[in-house]
Amino acid sequence: MLNFDDETKIRPLTMFNSAAQLPQPHPISVREYFRMGETGVLDPEARIELIEGELFDMSPIGPPHSGKVNRLIRLFSRIIGDRAIVSVQNPTVLGDLSAPQPDLALLRRREDFYEQAHPGPEDILVLVEVADSTLAYDRNRKLPLYARFAIPEVWLVDVAGKALVIHRDPEGGKYKTKFRVRNLSRVGIAALPHVELDLRSLF
Repeated sequence: MLNFDDETKIRPLTMFNSAAQLPQPHPISVREYFRMGETGVLDPEARIELIEGELFDMSPIGPPHSGKVNRLIRLFSRIIGDRAIVSVQNPTVLGDLSAPQPDLALLRRREDFYEQAHPGPEDILVLVEVADSTLAYDRNRKLPLYARFAIPEVWLVDVAGKALVIHRDPEGGKYKTKFRVRNLSRVGIAALPHVELDLRSLF
């Protein structure tokens, strides 16, 4: 029979009750995320984005979603021309733990067209998320992330609700200005004051 003094009996309980000793989740960094893609850890065909250190499977793109994106690509490319770069479903790097893939992004012009590095917050004029089954995820998870990194303007295209909601003026992790566009025939972009788009064909 083994004899333990009181101090010996208490010490293991104290150790295992300490939160510092419990397994902790490991957030995935942007560097690790892209390395996983380069080495084949992530399936090249998989649609996965990194949000705040977590990997999220992106929903399959259905015809209504892809149709909206295609319309916006055509409109942006035709009206905006050389004023900005239209980037489609490509990563944007937000800090060390997030690399979302918005449906569209209008980026500041750069001679290398971002071949050397993915765009960061300072490169983004507008992000566009087309949401059908992902409306709650885009609104509750991605919008606050965009606001924290001071993305100046985000468009949320609600496919089912047939609505375009524009978010501007990020402050304190939120957008101070939010409005549903009533007149789709003349939609402006804050960073491109002389540009207006006719989006009536979107819905």
